Amino acid sequence: MTPRDAFNRMRDRWLAGATVGADDLADDVIVEWPFAAPGRPSRIQGKAEFLAFAGPARAALPLRIDDCAVRTVHSLVDPSTIVVEYSLTATAVATGRQAEADFITVLTVHDGKVTLLREYQDTLKMAAALAQ
Repeated sequence: MTPRDAFNRMRDRWLAGATVGADDLADDVIVEWPFAAPGRPSRIQGKAEFLAFAGPARAALPLRIDDCAVRTVHSLVDPSTIVVEYSLTATAVATGRQAEADFITVLTVHDGKVTLLREYQDTLKMAAALAQ
């Protein structure tokens, strides 16, 4: 699996209402959110720890992801890493209101498994959308 394959699989899972697949993650994966909202982790290390966090966190989100529009995929000197600029469009389940937020993800894959997932989120836009 290449980094592009990994991102495409993640996107497909988001659109299906699921989290990143356990089979795509290395046991020692590092997941980071450098601009995490207060009360949210900024770093998780290890597949088991990430899955224990991600499943309940995704289930608690009061929204449905409707679209993932990839703006740009940057290839780096290191072919195991890409940087993806994209936006997610989601609908709040309770209100039916739709909102969009921008993201940048750094994704590294070794031996067919994601070893690093670093996601930069537009947390202000996300908070505003969730408050609607």
